[in-house]
Amino acid sequence: MKVHQYQTIYETLKQQIQRGEFQEGELIPSENELCQQFQTTRMTIRQALAELVREGYIIRRHGKGSIVKTQIRRLGLLTFKGFSEVVEGAKTTLLREPTLEQWQDPFFFQLSENEQNMGCISFERLRLKESEPLMLEHTFLPADLSKLVSEKLIEGSLFKSLKEWYDLEMLNLEQSIRAIIASSEIASALQIKKGTPIIYIERKYITNQDNVFIYSALYCHTGKYALFSDR
Repeated sequence: MKVHQYQTIYETLKQQIQRGEFQEGELIPSENELCQQFQTTRMTIRQALAELVREGYIIRRHGKGSIVKTQIRRLGLLTFKGFSEVVEGAKTTLLREPTLEQWQDPFFFQLSENEQNMGCISFERLRLKESEPLMLEHTFLPADLSKLVSEKLIEGSLFKSLKEWYDLEMLNLEQSIRAIIASSEIASALQIKKGTPIIYIERKYITNQDNVFIYSALYCHTGKYALFSDR
């Protein structure tokens, strides 16, 4: 996939802002200075600056220039807490109802023979901060947690429902994280362009009950946020 020059300039300026080379409220170099720095046209610079505006890194003031808006905000999505616990203004849209099915083959974590024989319940949710999509989550649970299929989640929370119905609590997690390119399906759900870099997380939740595990595959768009763990 061809990378346009404005995208390279945008990424360079974004990283400088994230590293603190330009502080909040500070002017970044003018269009003329950026043209000289990157040996390119004013139109290309304006495309890069437009992306920084769209992602919330700068604001443009006529007669003044481009001003760093805020430092990148952080979301504690790398913890094993529920989404609504760590994201202010959290909202969830259920994209696919919980359904009994067989595990995906191959699955992204090694399953026990008992898990494989039992099958799973899977569903999909879109996680939002207010109205902005942040994460597409595919969740997989043991098939014997059957209330998930027949009843609505308590207050829309999986963790609350598992605690109430099965006295099941999350104690810890194993997770792997890597950068991928958004497919058409993922990009459509997250309202981003196909091919946008996103963070992909595979999770295995360890619960308070022996040999009962919850699994999730998370597709995160972190253009405006940094992910962190408070543990």
